[in-house]
Amino acid sequence: MKLNEYRLTGSEEKFAELVWRNEPIGSGELVKLCEKEMNWKKSTTYTVLKKLCDKGIFRNENAVVSSIITREEYYANQSIRFVEDTFGGSLIKFLTAFISGKKLSKNQAEELKRLIDEYKEA
Repeated sequence: MKLNEYRLTGSEEKFAELVWRNEPIGSGELVKLCEKEMNWKKSTTYTVLKKLCDKGIFRNENAVVSSIITREEYYANQSIRFVEDTFGGSLIKFLTAFISGKKLSKNQAEELKRLIDEYKEA
């Protein structure tokens, strides 16, 4: 499964956030955290953990859970998928929709110019 194919449900995403904030975390400690934060039973925690390990997002080795995919990588790919699905992959259409009716500050405009220059094809 490619990174941009990951789709997490709302509860899976909340679970992933717990892991990302606390990793590396012992699986027993994760069970207690999920019980406290999400009111989950032990079996629910292990079911979701196994599912996300099978998807290649987390690993559970020697009862220690850590990420294979970082939070930043996950959300960057969700953003790419959103632009592809909603704007046909057009970054220009996305940016036009995003900033329509708004004014960019001088700093925001300079940062956009810097990013464009940094990623521009030679």
